[in-house]
Amino acid sequence: MGAVTTDQREERAERMPKQDRSRATRQRLLEAAVACLAEHGWAGSTVTVVAERAGVSRGAAQHHFPTREDLFTAAVEYVAEERSTALRALFPQGAADRRAVVAALVDLYTGPLFRAALHLWVAASNEDQLRPRVTELESHVGRETHRIAIDLLSADESRPGVRETVQGLLDMARGLGLANLLTDDTGRRERVVGQWAVLLDEALG
Repeated sequence: MGAVTTDQREERAERMPKQDRSRATRQRLLEAAVACLAEHGWAGSTVTVVAERAGVSRGAAQHHFPTREDLFTAAVEYVAEERSTALRALFPQGAADRRAVVAALVDLYTGPLFRAALHLWVAASNEDQLRPRVTELESHVGRETHRIAIDLLSADESRPGVRETVQGLLDMARGLGLANLLTDDTGRRERVVGQWAVLLDEALG
């Protein structure tokens, strides 16, 4: 089958109920924003570029997200929530294999979401209007990721040092994500994941 054209997308959208159309348009914009941010960075990711990629008009984009900051902070938060849901779904009953859990957590920081978030962080360091929103978003995403890690690792945070050990895992995963931005770091990453799984078994019991 050939690729779906913008005209075909619009024709299908017109047959959808208004509320469903609005929801579908919003989701396309969010996904397009993250993809643009990951590929082109903040400077190259305008509302017009995102709207074109999503196959909607600039006016429709601004109807859902009045400002550029609204669009990109919502986009990264949306995909972070999607990834959190997907991560939990990998281990619906929890996971005894801590190596698999560590690998899945590290994967959170080596995909397009992390790349997009990194561009947003860099932009926020220079944009006063953007900084408080990104700081709040990062705090929310960080807390949620920490909760997921605690659950999946069956970690008891009441024990001394456990919270710091899990946070150290997440900090390490972020560092591996940074290393992966410039070169394919798969081999070293796999060795580090294996070692961290051993350390976690010793620290968490």
